[in-house]
Amino acid sequence: MTAFNENRYDSMIYNRCGRWGVKFPAVSLGAWQTYGGYVSDEVSKKCIFRAFDLGITHLDFANNYGEPNGNAEIVCGKIIKEMPRHELLISTKAGYDMWPGPYGEWLSRKYLLTSLDQSLKRLQTDYVDLFYAHRPDPNTPTDEVMDALDQAVRSGKAFYVGLSNHGPDDIRAKNAHAVAYHTARPIISQSLYNMLDRAVERGVLRACAECGMGLIAFCPLAQGALTDKYLRQNKPADSRLAQSSDICAKRLEQRDDIGKIARLNDLARRRGQTLAQMALVWLLRRPEVVSVLIGASRPEQIEENVAALKNAKFSAEELAEIDSILA
Repeated sequence: MTAFNENRYDSMIYNRCGRWGVKFPAVSLGAWQTYGGYVSDEVSKKCIFRAFDLGITHLDFANNYGEPNGNAEIVCGKIIKEMPRHELLISTKAGYDMWPGPYGEWLSRKYLLTSLDQSLKRLQTDYVDLFYAHRPDPNTPTDEVMDALDQAVRSGKAFYVGLSNHGPDDIRAKNAHAVAYHTARPIISQSLYNMLDRAVERGVLRACAECGMGLIAFCPLAQGALTDKYLRQNKPADSRLAQSSDICAKRLEQRDDIGKIARLNDLARRRGQTLAQMALVWLLRRPEVVSVLIGASRPEQIEENVAALKNAKFSAEELAEIDSILA
């Protein structure tokens, strides 16, 4: 077993997930197309080990992450074997296209439970701490989805369940079913949320609060747009845009928000932070947000993001200025 920093829990903030007892680190680390994708296995290991040394206990995956699909779980499963599993929160998801045929996507019981078994094999673990329905399915009824998630928990293959990319009505309906039938309730929503995309403020955050759920924000830096990197260059050599062809990387080619980003960057400098750091703690100021889910291709990026927690307070004037810029 690798020796890790003995003081790894001293400076990280851990937030309770809604009404539930489990706590998430304020900063979580996701694989997506990075680990098992365009980043080497060696760098993936350095990033994950450094994250854990800084108190990041939550590692986020999905069945289709990596290139090819599933490779993120394969690569990171080998890394996790060298870590204290009982100190980690490992999450995975199922919902998007994973294999050919009628049972390889969406949220049928057949697909969800088959996918979970495959993820456990790739991750080389007996259980995941959190299993998500990765997207809403208009053709599978709520009772089938929630009964399948409950079966995952009762089988011991998952400790908790969550919803990802669901709207407020779906969140309420799935939680209500779980309450009515005494099955495993969703404890968290994983949703797109950042300064440039605030759609969750129009209902998802309120639904989570009503249902006693937490929210973890993915793409908190808008795929890198909310950093000063793209203010300096249109396509930096070490950027996601230069190294990956995924759909979110291509969004970085849109420069419509560059004026807003420059003004936000000026405010971050006055706060003694990088733009990325300010963007992260701006999300964490919301009581519903238990964690921000970062991606990183270098350990230094993780260090910078965790350091954001040293200055997580905003004055009323700063918040008003941010709202003015984003408006």
